[in-house]
Amino acid sequence: MLTVILLLLCFSCKEHNSKATQQVFERDCTVVKSEFQSIIDSSDVIGSILIFDLNKSVYYSNDFKWAKTGKLPASTFKIPNTIVGLETGVIRSDSTIFKWDGEEKWLKAWEQDLVLKDAFQFSCVPCYQEVAREIGVDRMNDYIKILKYGTLDIDSVNIDNFWLEGKSRITQFQQIDFLKRFYKNELPISRRTSEIVKSILLIKNTDHYRLSGKTGLSNVNEDYNGWFVGYLEQDNNTYFFATNLEPKGKINLDSFIKKRLDVTTLAFEILNIID
Repeated sequence: MLTVILLLLCFSCKEHNSKATQQVFERDCTVVKSEFQSIIDSSDVIGSILIFDLNKSVYYSNDFKWAKTGKLPASTFKIPNTIVGLETGVIRSDSTIFKWDGEEKWLKAWEQDLVLKDAFQFSCVPCYQEVAREIGVDRMNDYIKILKYGTLDIDSVNIDNFWLEGKSRITQFQQIDFLKRFYKNELPISRRTSEIVKSILLIKNTDHYRLSGKTGLSNVNEDYNGWFVGYLEQDNNTYFFATNLEPKGKINLDSFIKKRLDVTTLAFEILNIID
């Protein structure tokens, strides 16, 4: 009987790719999109694009095995870091200013005083390291447990870099699960915090859709891994995404950084979500 139910769940997907292999992931269907793999191959990277259609409860990807493999969260952790910062009062409001210490930084954009939204969108690592240190180990661990965000290894030694190096991991499926709960106001956080974080997540607002998200980049011994996670809202549906990529061979960092967004956009075009 259970087998029949699972099969019915899977065949209830409204879109079927004849070349796709399908499996049930929890209560949702998964559909392999070979076109996503073509995007990745032509972009000279390896990795996975994972998109979840909220109305259909369908996951689309080129590589579900990759999507279930944990990676360092890198700067995608700025989403929960902001949430915890606001909930604890470490970040007082959306008008909080992060003061530049006058020292040279990895990015020129960080060499200035930054309001919260700019610190988030410029992905200011020193700004959020300060936030993490002020939150502290105990409160950070407590909140991450409550938020159910990945499997993070947080202690007094790594409190300001555990998302950039070490044993902390999150999968693409976990990223989307967290974003879904955040978007649907199912996290145990205040409405005020939710509204502030949703406002700083917004990247693009057009007549046809609203794109919200956060990138991330980790570099461990010259092994780069890049993220782009978020959601795309239309009038009648919302699509959650988590793209995770690694370069092939020698990296062109500027090009690789751009590809995280480019391949995700192309995947939405293939699904006829955007033009």
